[in-house]
Amino acid sequence: MSLPDAVAKVATLLAEAALTGVAHPPVRDLLPEADIEAAYAVQRLNVERGLAAGRRPVGRKIGLTSPAVQRQLGVGQPDFGVLFADMAVAESGQIAAGRLLQPKVEAEVALVLNEDLPHRDPTVADLLRATAFALPALEIVDSRIANWDITIVDTVADNASSGLFVLGGTPVPLDRVDLRGVRMSMTKNCQTVSEGTGADCLGGPLNAALWLAATLASLGDPLRAGDIVLTGALGPMAVAAPGDEFVARIEGLGTVGVGFAASEGVKA
Repeated sequence: MSLPDAVAKVATLLAEAALTGVAHPPVRDLLPEADIEAAYAVQRLNVERGLAAGRRPVGRKIGLTSPAVQRQLGVGQPDFGVLFADMAVAESGQIAAGRLLQPKVEAEVALVLNEDLPHRDPTVADLLRATAFALPALEIVDSRIANWDITIVDTVADNASSGLFVLGGTPVPLDRVDLRGVRMSMTKNCQTVSEGTGADCLGGPLNAALWLAATLASLGDPLRAGDIVLTGALGPMAVAAPGDEFVARIEGLGTVGVGFAASEGVKA
């Protein structure tokens, strides 16, 4: 099978898994071994299909910002995926049971841009100038790959294991918070399940955002004014089940929460 045919096949399998709610076995063996570029080609194809269907892109997410997770998957770099408007969940909203396949929740810092970042060698000053504000965020990651049996190829192809996201409602300018030093605590049903600091995200959320800005600019698809950037987890993710309630507190940014409905009748 040619590479274009393999990319199209994997994209279709992942799209069908999302549509049917039935996770697919790992797709890495359907692509050249450890070929991250091929995996991104799969991601781009499904993003293009989403655009053609009328979905609206609103930003990017960064994954694999934890050194421990990078070691687990045998990689030395983060990855990224695309955020669409229909992935946003209202703060303290309820996510319908069955909307996702196998969700997990992680707390992150979100940045919202008010300027483009077109340069391949962005500086911290460029990023600070381009960022309107930061928000506390929850990313609900999901995998169309059965049992989360993933390598870097699987997760990149699967839009970096994107699911949904929740943004807190109080914007904080960057000159009012030290993102590297912030402390995060996330509870699940009032029990602490994750803790960390800004430094646990690639040494700091701004480092992750700079990596993303440079990477996307080099691909000719830079970050734009208005984009949301989920910069990566500040601590371990936690498995979510119907009826669960999550709240994250990020020092200097505030809180953000979301619930998972116990029945099919409630939608985000």
